[in-house]
Amino acid sequence: MSIDHRLPAEYEELRSTVEAFAHDVIAPKIGEFYENQEFPYEIVREMGRMGLFGLPFPEEYGGMGGDYFALCLALEELARVDSSVAITLEAGVSLGAMPVYRFGTEEQKREWLPKLCSGEMLGAFGLTEPECGSDAGGTRTTARRDGDEWVINGTKCFITNSGTDITGLVTVTAVTGRKPDGRPQISSIIVPSGTPGFTVAPKYSKVGWNASDTRELSFSDVRVPVANLLGEEGRGYAQFLRILDEGRIAISALATGLAQGCVDESVSYAHERHAFGRPIGANQAIQFKIADMEMRAHASRLAWRDAASRLLHGEPFKKEAALAKLFSSESAVTNAREATQVHGGYGFMNEYPVARMWRDSKILEIGEGTSEVQRMLIARELGLPTG
Repeated sequence: MSIDHRLPAEYEELRSTVEAFAHDVIAPKIGEFYENQEFPYEIVREMGRMGLFGLPFPEEYGGMGGDYFALCLALEELARVDSSVAITLEAGVSLGAMPVYRFGTEEQKREWLPKLCSGEMLGAFGLTEPECGSDAGGTRTTARRDGDEWVINGTKCFITNSGTDITGLVTVTAVTGRKPDGRPQISSIIVPSGTPGFTVAPKYSKVGWNASDTRELSFSDVRVPVANLLGEEGRGYAQFLRILDEGRIAISALATGLAQGCVDESVSYAHERHAFGRPIGANQAIQFKIADMEMRAHASRLAWRDAASRLLHGEPFKKEAALAKLFSSESAVTNAREATQVHGGYGFMNEYPVARMWRDSKILEIGEGTSEVQRMLIARELGLPTG
């Protein structure tokens, strides 16, 4: 029996379409946006017109009727050229729109999803707080009932897509009570942009992802209708764990794209750059570096595709998502470092894409679950003793 790893025609058509868009539209423009730390609104609008923000959602909500695998294919191709644009799509879909689709009421889906799927509006996911990053169970933001409203107080940090001109909502995790054993009862609540008391801080000054939007959010007696509860009260913790499991597959695809982009740029440079009378690609030291980079990118691709396939077939995928996220993110960091080395002094110049890739890669070992958290999850799924 043979296993065919080739993509079906519809997936390959999507992949090649996004590949062409990334090279023809994003590549010529993104450097300027990146260095000026500007959000690329026109590029995002074009992505919306292509239907990328609606890829995994049903047509009845304005989506493309695709699936999570299709989203990940698009993310990999975008990240081969630029990660700021890729993370804007990833966060807008898997963190912004997906919670509404997975856990929202029919009314919430019909209110929010059409604009989120079209890219006319971006959504964000307010989870991380200044004093509880990996320890999401330590959430300090609170939401108390006051008649037919929630009153929200607290702070969130490092929130992607939260302060653009087209941001429409942030889903916030907040403590809404206590369980019998004293542990916090965490719920998810939709907070529309512009709600009084909801303040969006200026953009962070970041090492990488400079053409994406990342901010701190504060909530001071923010009032929203009780109907803005997303899913069941007290189930917010379980809900965002599911969202993060899926999101790790998407981040793995993005990391794979960055890792492959490093290969693309290094192969091209190894042909063009001459030293001592011949292309540097003729040197075995360079060849071996690039061969190892290709190995890491290829293995990363197999890892995220395996996890995505399990998700689509309704099979357990938590361990595979953690494996994919861990391996591909660390591969991206290594490939970015090696690509910079292949380029020599030019790799340290911002005019070369590998400099941008080097700056963008490190966050992949941190965001949506650090490498340490992934190792912890893998060990737990293997049944190893817990502390």
